[in-house]
Amino acid sequence: MAYITVKNLSCGYSGRPVAEKISFTLEKGSYLTVLGENGAGKSTFVKTLLGLIPALGGEITLGEGLGRHEIGYLPQQTDLQRDFPASVQEIVRSGLVGRRGLRPFLRHEEKEEIRRIMTRLGIDGMARKSYRELSGGQQQRVLLARACLAAGKVILLDEPVTGLDPKASAEFYRLIRELNKDGMAVLMVSHDVAAAEADATHILHVGKKVFFGTKDEYEKSAIGRHFLASSREDDADGEKNDNYKEIHYREGFGGTGELRQEDSARDGSAAGSSGLSPAGSVRERSSRKKSKQVPYDASWKKKTAAGQSKPDTGQPRTDTKETKSINNKEGE
Repeated sequence: MAYITVKNLSCGYSGRPVAEKISFTLEKGSYLTVLGENGAGKSTFVKTLLGLIPALGGEITLGEGLGRHEIGYLPQQTDLQRDFPASVQEIVRSGLVGRRGLRPFLRHEEKEEIRRIMTRLGIDGMARKSYRELSGGQQQRVLLARACLAAGKVILLDEPVTGLDPKASAEFYRLIRELNKDGMAVLMVSHDVAAAEADATHILHVGKKVFFGTKDEYEKSAIGRHFLASSREDDADGEKNDNYKEIHYREGFGGTGELRQEDSARDGSAAGSSGLSPAGSVRERSSRKKSKQVPYDASWKKKTAAGQSKPDTGQPRTDTKETKSINNKEGE
């Protein structure tokens, strides 16, 4: 029997469904990736599976003696959670709360399990560090360790690599892959289509149309071909923009700065031949204009005498010979 069996599930808020007609099974050792457009209700679906919000319809059946408290959960992290004032070890240990109940002390085998998981995820050397001082990738490892302690057989992850750099994301996916190979069933919500195609055994597509099947079946289906093609086009457009456009912020006088866009592909050859560093790899425009300071306008004194206030130009004062002459005359 499957760990989780879902039939015709409808989920949403206040009686209004955001995702409907969802049916799938999660077997031992399977790696299920949940795909779908933004706003399709994927996170709501995960919370419904966990019993955090009630289902609007359908059935959710847990098999193989699986209890909800045995399902590890790694939600999307908020800014407030990233600044949580606790040590790494304290956060990891909290994964055992569902298991030990009101028992105040850890057993020896539980301490060993904590040590083993922290070592495996490479965070054993930071046990006493403050969680808020860690990088985004390190924080996700800590939360994954916590979820693994809670998970007996199944782990649910909701956009776990959001905000991580490519290197940290690749390392996180590697850890999930190893857990899955050891028999942990994985259900992961993701926008990373490339990762889904690389690691998933099954795909659940949530949206106006719902699909569940193996990765190969999804790639051959009409809904899968359309979604994967559109995702690849978006990735290609994003990569093109990254390669051909660079935003340079150049500080100007008065701290206002100058925002410039340049074609880095066009200017890359010039940068290479001139030996410029990456920060100066983009040529300035041929029509480059230097920032000019505006002469100090002393006429405001006359306007002030007439009841008008001094204008705020936002420019630093630069007295020229002409303005100094005017000031001297007015002082007389």
